[in-house]
Formats: sequence, C-alpha cells, structure tokens
Amino acid sequence: MKRTLIERLNKGPVICAEGFLFEIEKRGYMSAGEFVPMVALENPDALENLHKDYQHAGSDIVLAFTYNGHREKMREMDKEDLLEPLNRAALQIAKKVANNPIGNEKNLMAGNISHSNIWEKDNKESHFQAEKMFTEMVEWAVEEGADLIMGETFFYAEEAYKALEVIKKSGLPSVINLAPMAENFMQDGISIVETCIELEQRGADVIGMNCFRGPATMMPYLKKIRKEIDCHMSALPLPFRTTHENPTYFSLPDNNGCTCHAPSGKTFPTALDPMYCNRYEIRTFFEEAYQIGINFLGVCCGATPMHQREAAEAAGLTVPASKYRESKMRGTIANNPMYEN
Repeated sequence: MKRTLIERLNKGPVICAEGFLFEIEKRGYMSAGEFVPMVALENPDALENLHKDYQHAGSDIVLAFTYNGHREKMREMDKEDLLEPLNRAALQIAKKVANNPIGNEKNLMAGNISHSNIWEKDNKESHFQAEKMFTEMVEWAVEEGADLIMGETFFYAEEAYKALEVIKKSGLPSVINLAPMAENFMQDGISIVETCIELEQRGADVIGMNCFRGPATMMPYLKKIRKEIDCHMSALPLPFRTTHENPTYFSLPDNNGCTCHAPSGKTFPTALDPMYCNRYEIRTFFEEAYQIGINFLGVCCGATPMHQREAAEAAGLTVPASKYRESKMRGTIANNPMYEN
C-alpha cells in the first residue's frame, strides 16, 4: 500500500518538483506571459518527459501542471471550453508518471490550484467566484485519483484560507504555499507569519512558501514561520538571486530590460537567465531549510532538473541523477554575499 504524504514527511524529506511554466516555455511549448498550460493537450509527451526528468532528479511527488489552468485565465485567453479537458489531461499525465516510478515506491500525484487572479479584498462576489474555480479543479483532481492537493502562490491571506477550506472538503492532505509580494506582507494586510499561524489553526497539513522569491529573500521568513507553527512546512523558492532591494523576481533587473506582457496587464520577467542561482547556492538553501525542520522541498518557476537534484541531495537523499553528478563537490557557499541568512 502506498504511503501517504504525512507518513512520508514524518519519516524524512519529500521532494516535490515544480517550475513547469518557465521550463516548458523555454522548450517552446508555451507562450511567455500568457502561460496557459496548453502543453497538456497539445504536446502531452513534452509534459510527460519533463515530469520524468524531475522524477529522475529525485521528485517524490508528481504535481499536475494545472497552474494557471483555471477558469479565469482560460476565459481571458478565450480557451474556457478547454478548461476541463486540460485539467483532466494534466492530471492523467501526472498520474501515469507517478504510477511508474524509478524506485520501488510509487510516487504521489498532486492536484494543484493557485491564486485566482480575481480575488479582491472585501469583494464577496470575487470570493464566491474564486471558490467555484477552486471547487471544480479540486473535484477533477479527486476524480482523477490525486493523493493530495497543493494550493499555492497565494498573495491574499483570505484567498489561501478559502483554498484550504475547499481542499479540506475533499478529504485529501493539503499543502498551502504563500507567495507574498515585495511589500513583505499579504495583500489584505495580514502578516506572512500570522497567515501561516491561521492556516495551521484551520487544519492545513503542510504550510510554507513558493515562487516569487529566491533563496535569499525566502529563507528569513521560513525561519520565522518555523518558530511559530508545529505542522510540516514546505519550501519551494525560485532559482533566482533575489535581494533585499529586489525581493521578488518581478523586480529583478534582467539582462535587457525586457518583460513579456500578459493580457491581464501584468508583466512576467523573461530574461532572467543571468540571475540564476548556481547549484551550490541552491544546495546551501536546502541544507539550511532541511536543518531547521522543513521536509517538503522543491524548486519553483525557473527550475531545471539540476536544481531539483540539489534539493534532494541537500536533504541527504541519493537519487537516480546522483549517479552523474561531479565526482567531488566544490563545497557550499553559505557565506556568499547573495545569500542573506
């Protein structure tokens, strides 16, 4: 019988690779800025192969690529009629890979919901519509055999609470990840730490942070959160060198000032390649995350299989990709100026 998420976390580290958006876009199967995950329908083999690459790098969880595959985003791109087929295709691809692990134990398959793009503080209609979006996506994930649901990239505390409420109704384990903007608090005025405390009180199984921030600007908050909550925690940073002055990747200077404009008016940085963390910087982050008691680990947007391997090895795991790493590590770089403890 397959062990549950909590059973695995109680025994040690669990790796959950993310980063599909940027990696698939770089491979030419998605449009930057729009980032609708049509790859699940148009090029399913490409998505399956990326899941396998991450599995080879140590990912224990195969996360269905439904991020930005919600009703609002699909409507914005005039693809709302493909909403359910896209979600089910992504879930089925993830399940297929999870059921064919490289090791002896089957991987877990995770359904995924994310920020709705419509949530507004004190706007009850936006809250109702977001709940409907979360509900249908969670229902499809349950029907396709998900082992857990990850809700992520929330920058409104109340939206994270609503996502958790919907997930709990499914009966599946919940992972809730926050992605605060550069103001360093949630957009409805609640502090990051207070939001995590409230999530634990409401019954979240795993709480943490993902996306928007790289190692340097995520770790300080992870340390604060770890001191205040007792449940399992997650850490899924970007692999970019965010700084105190530029705490999220939205504010990072890129190599030519270019950004790709999404139809919503938001912008996505598309030339951040010079800002990548190297393997040793990523390893340093995850060594510290694991040392302070964070067992749910992975790398978010911008991640490559190399980054996922470093997360796994930093937590003491030997994964299939470990066979071909360099024979002698050059050491970690905890004292590197980019890494703010």
